[in-house]
Amino acid sequence: MMSFALTALCAFGVNAQDKGDWYVGTGDIANTAWTEWSVAPTVGYGLTDNLMVGLNVSQADSTADMALDFHARYFFNGYFVYAETAELNTDDLKIGVGKMFNFTKGVFVDPKVVYNMNEKTTNLSLGVGLKF
Repeated sequence: MMSFALTALCAFGVNAQDKGDWYVGTGDIANTAWTEWSVAPTVGYGLTDNLMVGLNVSQADSTADMALDFHARYFFNGYFVYAETAELNTDDLKIGVGKMFNFTKGVFVDPKVVYNMNEKTTNLSLGVGLKF
């Protein structure tokens, strides 16, 4: 799932989460075939210096219903723990750990390892976006 392509990335660095920051990006672009891309924007907000909450909106195709996934990240020592649930359904809980990296001011990449508790699978997830 990819909502926009990022170009001209440079100056690799580590990024911290700050209270009041907004995040706009993608939920996951890993393990997605070119023919299966769909728009899945993610919006998040830094509630505190260590806690970000957000919402993913996705629709696989024109026949599928729109899905709302809620997520939260708690940042510590340059890493974060992650939790996501589909429409507040705890049966679809996903948990994980990851790290957010900056490329230039405000552009980020956030690889994470995510365990899907319903499907009992572990996957690598990769999101990209803007922080402001």
